[in-house]
Amino acid sequence: MGYNKLSPEEERVILYKGTERPFTGKYNDFFEDGTYHCKCCGAALYKSNAKFDGHCGWPSFDDEIDGAVKRIPDADGRRTEIVCTHCGAHLGHVFLGEGFTDKNTRHCVNSISLSFTPIIRFKGQDKTKK
Repeated sequence: MGYNKLSPEEERVILYKGTERPFTGKYNDFFEDGTYHCKCCGAALYKSNAKFDGHCGWPSFDDEIDGAVKRIPDADGRRTEIVCTHCGAHLGHVFLGEGFTDKNTRHCVNSISLSFTPIIRFKGQDKTKK
């Protein structure tokens, strides 16, 4: 798996741990069936059934694909950063104990750190669009 060319804004967020402005990302109010991938390397990170409306201005997920997301202490000493396990791309932060879902976890992810592959339905079968 190679790395995708990033725009200057994608680099600012993904490589230099920036944050996109709240309520501006393309996946904030997006609830289609499919899989969210790392914009940098293409690794699968989240399934759409883990996405929920966290009312925070960024896409929210209560679970990641096993082994896809790594948690590390944030430089600010208060939060926990989440990065792509495969390439280390900055995704956002994870918060625990807020009570939004039964899993009590909110991955607050920058839309700009993600790409999306929809599930296409054919005659009762689910197929991921390639």
